[in-house]
Amino acid sequence: MIYVDISAAVHARAGLGRYSEKLAQALIEAQPERFGLFYNRGKDGRFPPSLPTNIPQKSVQWGYKPWRMAILLGQWGHLGFNRLVPDAELFHSTEHLLLPLRGVPTVITIHDLIPQLFPAYHKKLNYWYLNLAMPLYCRRADAIVAVSQATRQDIVTQFGIDPAKIHVVHEAPASHFRPVSPARVTQVKQTYALPDRYLVHLSTIEPRKNLNRLLDVLKSLRSFFPNLSLVLAGGKGWLYDDFFAKIEADGLQDAVQVLGWVPDEDLPAVLAGAALGVQPSLYEGFGLPILEQMASGQVVAASNASSHPEVGGDAAAYFDPTDVEEMTAVIHRLLTDKEEYTHRQQLGLEHVKQFSWACAAQETIAIYDQLLKN
Repeated sequence: MIYVDISAAVHARAGLGRYSEKLAQALIEAQPERFGLFYNRGKDGRFPPSLPTNIPQKSVQWGYKPWRMAILLGQWGHLGFNRLVPDAELFHSTEHLLLPLRGVPTVITIHDLIPQLFPAYHKKLNYWYLNLAMPLYCRRADAIVAVSQATRQDIVTQFGIDPAKIHVVHEAPASHFRPVSPARVTQVKQTYALPDRYLVHLSTIEPRKNLNRLLDVLKSLRSFFPNLSLVLAGGKGWLYDDFFAKIEADGLQDAVQVLGWVPDEDLPAVLAGAALGVQPSLYEGFGLPILEQMASGQVVAASNASSHPEVGGDAAAYFDPTDVEEMTAVIHRLLTDKEEYTHRQQLGLEHVKQFSWACAAQETIAIYDQLLKN
């Protein structure tokens, strides 16, 4: 039995949760008889409704922090937690926690190396833990799945891991991200009281998302487009107080709308209803919102940092995320050049077809099979 850890999905942890849920779903659809699910229920975990309940399941019920420490201590002490998954022939951790198992091959997915590359963007305790744990987990795992070539290179550079051990498997947008009718867009805009003309940003609010500079861009653009607003779709992450203080200080309270988490059935219309999608992040392990917006029929202006060009290809328009003037110029161009906008819209709808969870599942199964042969 191959066990896939879906703890992040059970606790709906933003991008990690979506990754573990969609990968597990695609793996089970491909070869249902081979897979079991493992998760830490914690206090308030909820089994994802998209996953079948008749698949073998093993779970624990620990607080998140004690569980993380137990795993780290288990790895340090070379302990085996095999009794938690007694019939496991292979174990895949889909977030940055590698269950210590004896005599069982393990795979870990590494999504990004933010703690190592941007230590100031993490809470101190989290930074301490991940700085200790991540290099150890990468060394102990028999194979590593990196979600992008950019993340693969970061793992090699930061931890000195053998590149042959690291396999790149791209993520994909969920199937509900697709173009919607104008009537549906109008309906959702009314439901959320969205402004007539807005830039949309999709992600958790945290420092590396570069949203303070995006506010500077918005302020500049409003001298050309006085009714232009910014809509943020996604929950609050951490260290976001400066961002909200800047909205007040810049007098942009009426120009910025924070939606928080948006239900899946409404999100494509929120994205499609915008004048433009903007993803100005300083660093992303993958950058799934770029594909989610393209799949919904939206054009994306994105930073040229880390994995973004790999994910967005020729369909996105790029800017230097540290250069407010360049950001403003690229966004202004896309808001005024209808021909370029329409061209990139079509490119995006074609480009996104290269990414699918079925393909990701097949590539991941090939990694499992290679390990099980050894």
